[in-house]
Amino acid sequence: MSARRPTRGPWLLAVALTVSLCGCGDESDVRGFRFSGHYPIRVVCTTGMVADMVRNVGGDRVTIDQLMGPDVDPHLYKASPRDVARLGRANMIFYSGWHLEGKMAEILRRFGQTRPSVAIAETISRQALLTDEEGQPDPHVWFDVSLWSQTAFAVADALGRFDPVHAEEYRANAAAYQSVLERLDQFCLEQLSQIPQERRVLVTAHDAFRYFGRRYGIEVRGIQGISTNSEAGVHEINELVEFIVRRRIKAVFVETSVAEKNVRALVEGCRARGHTVNIGGELYSDAMGPPGSGADTYEGMVRHNVRTIVQALK
Repeated sequence: MSARRPTRGPWLLAVALTVSLCGCGDESDVRGFRFSGHYPIRVVCTTGMVADMVRNVGGDRVTIDQLMGPDVDPHLYKASPRDVARLGRANMIFYSGWHLEGKMAEILRRFGQTRPSVAIAETISRQALLTDEEGQPDPHVWFDVSLWSQTAFAVADALGRFDPVHAEEYRANAAAYQSVLERLDQFCLEQLSQIPQERRVLVTAHDAFRYFGRRYGIEVRGIQGISTNSEAGVHEINELVEFIVRRRIKAVFVETSVAEKNVRALVEGCRARGHTVNIGGELYSDAMGPPGSGADTYEGMVRHNVRTIVQALK
């Protein structure tokens, strides 16, 4: 008697379940889905930095719905019912990852079971990432332009797997945008090299600039930790006051997406110790600027930050 040929039904069901339960950000999230061909592809992005990357790589083939606008802190952002509806209408979802959008983690995981969902920062090699005291990756990778540019081809590959007909177009767009970012990285290196070595200290509202410091040779200090969920106490502020007074630092910086109160407390603490420290300007950290600000693109945001820092510290 010949062996009985297995039926295909259970096997196909197992494959379908495997595809639908893939974790967000993995390559296989896209492989199980195919675009219907009705352009543009409806893409929902979380932050402005992610949206700008997808817009440059996707070009006219995509339309972007950005959840978090200017001055919005992604660490604290909670999705509204309207946001959930917007995610539900998406063909694809792109977000930063590494817990930057911490309060949205469960919603993003859930939608990742029904449509391609890509955490673009999580496509960068772990060896290139900085970590906190507990070994968790620092999510603020866009502050190293050379590192953030690596995500361009991750976005292109995701779009190309979803829409294979235009895969080469997405890769060409990614290559062109990487050339733009290469020039931007060089601009940062050249401009920041003008700051004398002893003045190369960047003090900000929260510890978002460590990649920036590593890439461009600047010592960075933040009042709050990597996430603005961690509230700074009197002890942390006093320690930073002592550091500023001892190093005779002349300027500290506020961030558009973080309340100024801790930076103001820092300035007052230094004044009480007989040292005057100025607010050197406002930096864009976890959110880009509003339309017309000049910082409403990733490139414009980076150029604004670099010019502000150089002017204050040079």
